[in-house]
Amino acid sequence: MNAIVAANSDWGIGYGGTQSVVIPEDRRYFKRITVGGVVIAGRKTFEDFRKPLPDRKNIIMTRSKDLRICGAVIAYSIDDLLSEIEFDDPDKVFVIGGGDIYSMLLPLCACAYVTKIKAAPPSDTFFPNLDKAENWLIDRNWHTQNSGKAEQVYNGISYSFERYVRIRR
Repeated sequence: MNAIVAANSDWGIGYGGTQSVVIPEDRRYFKRITVGGVVIAGRKTFEDFRKPLPDRKNIIMTRSKDLRICGAVIAYSIDDLLSEIEFDDPDKVFVIGGGDIYSMLLPLCACAYVTKIKAAPPSDTFFPNLDKAENWLIDRNWHTQNSGKAEQVYNGISYSFERYVRIRR
């Protein structure tokens, strides 16, 4: 299992239930990485999308036993989730948010694909700071092989695509 996230320089990932900075190239990157795989989101994150993401198996984690979404699988617990993804390729399973779901599932992730946005707009939801985590390192080899330019700019905002790997569990 992996995480994929766009994080501001203070590791903020959202404000008011949506991303605080939207970069079109990040959206294309997200699609390229996740298409053909499994995406796992909390109910609030899913509501920001409004419908299941196409060409992916969508799993929504919620405590609400009444939630029914056409085209998505509902998981009420980590055990439900693990049963649902048991036969999926773990390299193609992606946790996509929000903050509570990242906190709950990051300990189960082997990699984290992070779009690092060099801006710090107001945020009320944060991703763990992997730069300060003892068991996560940036995979420099992946960066060279897969993302091209180290840093890019959109509307005056610098950003880069990084992949972190867990070094011990």
